Amino acid sequence: MSDLIEPRRSRRIGHKGADHIAPGNTAASFDAALAHGCDMVEFDVLDEREADGVTRTGRLVLAHDLKDAKRPGVLTLEEGLDHLAGEAFAGIELDVDLKTHGYEQRVIEALRERGMESRTLISTMETVSLPVLREASDAVRIGWSVPKVKRNYLANPITKPLAIAVVARLRRTVPRMVARAIRAGEVDAVMSHFSLVTPHFVRAVEAAGGELYVWTVDDAARIRKFEAMGVTGVITNDPRLFDPLTS
Repeated sequence: MSDLIEPRRSRRIGHKGADHIAPGNTAASFDAALAHGCDMVEFDVLDEREADGVTRTGRLVLAHDLKDAKRPGVLTLEEGLDHLAGEAFAGIELDVDLKTHGYEQRVIEALRERGMESRTLISTMETVSLPVLREASDAVRIGWSVPKVKRNYLANPITKPLAIAVVARLRRTVPRMVARAIRAGEVDAVMSHFSLVTPHFVRAVEAAGGELYVWTVDDAARIRKFEAMGVTGVITNDPRLFDPLTS
């Protein structure tokens, strides 16, 4: 059997909008993703907190972490959704990435108020959020982000040898876990770091009836490789890397 399944048109997802073109999680970045042919816009949602990390302000903001949440002009979830609800984005799907847990219902309600549930996939590394999201909405798709890491250990020469060994183990175990969760109806999709994605992983998710999205791929040749594997979508900071001839 060939290592590659029949190629198909993978969805093009802009990470934080188009973070390498305009600052991520902003209206300008979303506009850049639209202008460069993205099918889906990914953005982060965080419960904004005071500097002590405990006191909650009550706002949900478009930010990757607490430092990012304190940047000038940070958008609230409502402001971001209002922008994406505009006519220009009518054909664009959303990937709402929850950075922590505890505010799942609030995100669902904000989407519901704007009639955006059916065009949204909510992704998270927090497994405690998965059943909460499933219970809260019949319309949104749910994506499980793997593995649960906060930094790229493959990029550090000190941690890279151990990280390579961990990746080899995860390539054997994660496809089974994900396929099981999809068949059980717990999730609809998996959002996987590119180091874990192999033809075997693609086939396992497809056989289970789910979707597989790869993050975060900022190399044109690597994008082509994953598209050839038949992944559902590729997430990139720079949608200019997608081949315009396959639009």
